[in-house]
Amino acid sequence: MVLRHPYVTEKAMMMLENENKIQVLVDKSASKDDIRRDIERAFDQKVASVQTMMTMKGQKKAIVSFENDRAAEEILSRLGVM
Repeated sequence: MVLRHPYVTEKAMMMLENENKIQVLVDKSASKDDIRRDIERAFDQKVASVQTMMTMKGQKKAIVSFENDRAAEEILSRLGVM
């Protein structure tokens, strides 16, 4: 499993509400396909796109958008973030 935990900041919550995207910290060696596969398997939601970046602390962060309009909120509520 390449997913570590959700990345929750004020900016991440705005992305959730406005763009249906979540931010997740992932393993440094994870590819976009690995991230897509793990999220679709774990949460049973179709992923539209995955963008990755390195944070200033040296962690890899993925921004994931979904085909379903309510998927991001559902996932974070399942995880107990919302």
